[in-house]
Amino acid sequence: MTPAPYDRVIRGDLVLPEGVLTDGYVAIRCEVIAAIGQGAPPPATAIVDYSGKYVLPGLVDGHMHTASSRGWPGIEGASRTAAAGGVTTCVDMPYDVPHPVTDATLFREKIGWVDRTSHVDMALYGTIRKDGNVDDIAGIAEAGACSFKLSTYEYDAVRFPRIDHPTMLAAFREIAKTGLMCAIHNEDQELVEKLTAQARAAGRTDPIMHCRTRPPLAESMADLEIFEMALETGCHVHIAHSSIARGFELAEVFRASGARTSGEACIQYLCMTEEDLVRLEGFGKCNPPFRTAEEVERMWGALVAGKVAYVSTDHAPWPYERKVYKGDIFAPGAGLTGLQSFAPLMFTLLAERGLPPTLMARYCAERPAKFHGIYPKKGAIRVGSDADLCVLEPGDFTFDARDIQDVEDARWSPYDGRKMKARVAAAWLRGGQIWDGAEVLAKPGTGGFVKRQHAGTYLGAD
Repeated sequence: MTPAPYDRVIRGDLVLPEGVLTDGYVAIRCEVIAAIGQGAPPPATAIVDYSGKYVLPGLVDGHMHTASSRGWPGIEGASRTAAAGGVTTCVDMPYDVPHPVTDATLFREKIGWVDRTSHVDMALYGTIRKDGNVDDIAGIAEAGACSFKLSTYEYDAVRFPRIDHPTMLAAFREIAKTGLMCAIHNEDQELVEKLTAQARAAGRTDPIMHCRTRPPLAESMADLEIFEMALETGCHVHIAHSSIARGFELAEVFRASGARTSGEACIQYLCMTEEDLVRLEGFGKCNPPFRTAEEVERMWGALVAGKVAYVSTDHAPWPYERKVYKGDIFAPGAGLTGLQSFAPLMFTLLAERGLPPTLMARYCAERPAKFHGIYPKKGAIRVGSDADLCVLEPGDFTFDARDIQDVEDARWSPYDGRKMKARVAAAWLRGGQIWDGAEVLAKPGTGGFVKRQHAGTYLGAD
């Protein structure tokens, strides 16, 4: 008997950046995509039929935190909820407890945790210490880091420090030699600290003051600083999360001057407003904060105009108790859960605006993979790419935080109860099913570290 040419064929409406291939198929051999077509599928050992459903490339979340509150053991739970959300590749931030990833030894130690415990594949950021160990940058890059992350605002002197201007300038010069991107948490320290102190002195610690003490100006001031240094050093400098459209406009202005500058939009800034923070209290607190409804519209204008690098979640699964508002909005941890809601929410937001799901394939898979140097291995439905797929079932659904697949005290969401126009019916990682719509089929260690494939790209050069 002649063996079937393919291990598996998956059928459905393929969502590609350039269009939807109705009645399409993906043929898989040895964990990678071996053929793509339309109509009658070729012979295979197994055929999985998702007719009537959308088959997208597995999402690539270019910004999430597995270990900011739980340490590296948090990788297991966060990656499990990623699998349930159709996010087959996570790009994890370096601000871990008790030690941020500041040298090659720590970087390799974290790789070990990923390889042993992750349910999905994972690329990793590196960073530096506050004292400026820029000599360690080359070693981190050689170990396979996809990008670097620094901050203009200090949350913790060890885990999440502010890097002063001279040190940041020196770091940019070293990172520029690697060709890698450096993402920046972009808020002006002096302005935020002064406004927060004034609010406290006035007895204003109610939820809306989180927005008032971190105004748009705190972002744009930081953007100008980091982009001027990008122009000076040649480093690819990237806004880790712009909640304002002006951030993308500034990146565009500096690109026109010859700088390598870009920025991403987290999905919350495409749908949440200040009123949602008042409603959600601590469970809606993130940095930068939610903005006005008018700013949300401007953000969509920037996305549709192609000014945004990609869309991410900034997933940060703080324990439930760390998010409870008890009269002081400055006390709860800043960050939202978002991995499991990412795919259905993005599909819904596009549908509500009459925009095609092809934008999802571009901004939530292809482009983050490109920027982090892991494309076309990740982020694409194309021959030779890893067979990573996210299957969406269109319909009327409601997101329920109780279904989140992380540890129990991370089962909260700002989108709890939100009406969705799709659900994640299945997810596949390198040709193996990791989610069946009800249960995570992957085990710890199913996923693994994804080493950077190339130096990445930036707007204007991809």
